[in-house]
Formats: sequence, C-alpha cells, structure tokens
Amino acid sequence: MSSSRTVRWVLLLAAIAALGYLGWQRFHGENHAVQANAQPRAPARVAVPVKIAPVEKADFPVYLTGLGTVQGFNTVLVRSRVDGQINRIAFQEGQLVKDGDTLVEIDPRPFQAALDQAKAKKAQDQANLANANLDLQRSTRLGEFATRQQTDTQRALVAQLTAQVAGDDAAIANAQTQLDYATVKAPFSGIAGIRQVDVGNIVNAATQTGIVTIAQIEPIAVIFTAPEDQLPDIKAALAAGSPKTIALSTDGKRVLSTGTLSLINNQVDTSSGTVRLKAVFDNKDHALWPGQSVSTRLLVATLKEATVVPDDAIQHGPDGLYAYTVNKENKAELRKIKVTRSIDGRSVVDEGLAPGEQVISAGQFKVQPGTLVTTAVASSDQAQAKVTGE
Repeated sequence: MSSSRTVRWVLLLAAIAALGYLGWQRFHGENHAVQANAQPRAPARVAVPVKIAPVEKADFPVYLTGLGTVQGFNTVLVRSRVDGQINRIAFQEGQLVKDGDTLVEIDPRPFQAALDQAKAKKAQDQANLANANLDLQRSTRLGEFATRQQTDTQRALVAQLTAQVAGDDAAIANAQTQLDYATVKAPFSGIAGIRQVDVGNIVNAATQTGIVTIAQIEPIAVIFTAPEDQLPDIKAALAAGSPKTIALSTDGKRVLSTGTLSLINNQVDTSSGTVRLKAVFDNKDHALWPGQSVSTRLLVATLKEATVVPDDAIQHGPDGLYAYTVNKENKAELRKIKVTRSIDGRSVVDEGLAPGEQVISAGQFKVQPGTLVTTAVASSDQAQAKVTGE
C-alpha cells in the first residue's frame, strides 16, 4: 500500500507540473503578442511644405536713399513797387496763375497825371527847340552881319534844348514805368498762396509786407542730402548724364514722381558730413507740393547680370547670413551667402548661390539641412505669377 500511495503522489505532482507549464506557456505567448502589438511603428517621413523662388541673373539698380523737402522751383513774395490804394484784386487764393497775369490793380491816377505832365513838358521843350533852330538858321544866313558870338550862343541854346527834350523822354519813360507798376502782375506761372492784402488797403513800396506768395510747381524741386562718402559715386553718375531720382511718400511705399538730379551743392556740411542735392521733377500731376517731406532714391549705378534673390529667402544666423536651397531630391541644403545690396524686396548675392537654383522663401522655420520638402505652394504661386504676367 505504501508503494501504491507513493506512485499516486508522483502522478499527481507530474500532472500539476504539466498543467502549470501549459498555463505558463499560454500566458507568456499572449503577453508577448500583446507587447508586440503595442510597440509603435516607425513614422513615415513627411515632406515639409515650403515656398520657393528662383535665383535669377538680372540687372540690379543701385539707389541711394535719403530724405528731402519739396520746394518751388521759383518762389517769390510779390510786393508793390509803388505807393497807393488797392482798387482791385484779380486773383483767387490757391489759383494757378500764369506769367503776366494781373494780380492787383493800384489806383493809377497819380501816376497817369505824372505821365501826362512829363509829356506836356516834352512838348514845351520841343517847341522851344524848334524856335531856337530857326534862330540859328537865321544867324547863319546873315553871315558877316551876325557876330560870331551870337551864332555860338544860339548854337549852344539849341544843344541845351535838345538835351532837355532827351531828359523829357527819360521822364516820360519813368512815369510810364510807375504807371505800369500800378498793375501788379505775376512774374512767372505758379500757385498763388494766401493773400495778405484786401481791396482798399494802402500798399507801400518801402514795407516788407507783400501782397501774395507765388510758388512755381511745374517744374518743382526737391532738396535732399546724401553722405559725403557717396559723393564720388554721385559725381560720376551726374557726369554720365542726369541720374534718375524718385520721390516717394515718407513711408517709402508710394512713388509720387520721377525726375532727374540737377546739381550737387558747392560744399559739404561739415557738421553733419552730408552734401545737399537738388532734383527737378516735371510734376504735371501736382503730386509734389512745396514744403512736403518725401523719401528719395537716387540711381547711381546699375549692376549688370547680378545674382538676385528675394529678401525673404535670406536668414540671419550666429555665423552670418544663409539661405536654404532645394536640390534635385527635394531636400533642403544650407548655404552661407554674402549679400551686398538690397532694395524693394530683392538682394544681390555675391557668394553662395548661383543663377538657376531654387531657394526657400517661406517656411524655413520647419526646415533643417536634409529635410525633405514639397514645393506645391510655390508651384501654385509661380503659376499664378505666369497668369498675371508678373
């Protein structure tokens, strides 16, 4: 009995061990499958959308920028040159007056009377001269019956009266001039300002108060400054012709007019290290107005076949300027570049890029060297540009 009991216990322990092994195997297999299914899969590489622009070869204008003030090409404070009372004002404030237009009429009667008096004096002297000439002719015909003294005295009287008539002519011219001054006329075409007199006012030639200010605005001038170290370039451009000058609004966003550089001032301002320049504009549309502040651009040179990229493609890093290009595999490449000129959203690159390459102009913050990119946005923009002709 003891041996059979031992056998039963051995069989029971073997069964328990077999069941435990099978349970462990099943649990371990399921857990391994769960863990295998729970492991994340490696993410697929996603292309970063960016906007690209071509690196172009183009002529690049070199402008000197500055600030200037518009002034009338000619400006005058019209004053009276005679004394008198104003009878009529013949212009409107703010009116465009032409050369020779009547502005003010001053009471002409005193000047007309002076003119008439001068003419009467001349007629009197001419009559005396005619009589003296007749006496001289009589004395000459008398021959030896007239003394030499009588003849010489008569000849001197004729000369004296002739001089008086010449003086009368000068007096008439002066009186006529004073009468003409009674009608005040515009010295040139321009815009009349606010008048400083009214009908009935007494004007005086000796006073500094004028009648009205006239500013010539067709053409018009802009006075602006440039650094003295740019003087050689400006002189070279002026020697080659009349450099193009652009007047813009003070924020630099709107072109007001285009003209040419007229002159360089004859000295440099030692206190500021700048030189004053004057540009002339036709100003047919009156976009420029005297006293207006403007931004200026002076064309001093044109770089032929320069490498040009948009400003948006240029990035600033701790080691200087750089840009991302897109290679044939649509991967981003970092290029260190050297920029020399920049204006109107475009820059000239001397080193680091070549014409024909594509640079990333938007979306750089998502890009690293070697990043896969897609240029779908840029392609649509380029297509739109082709449609609009830009």
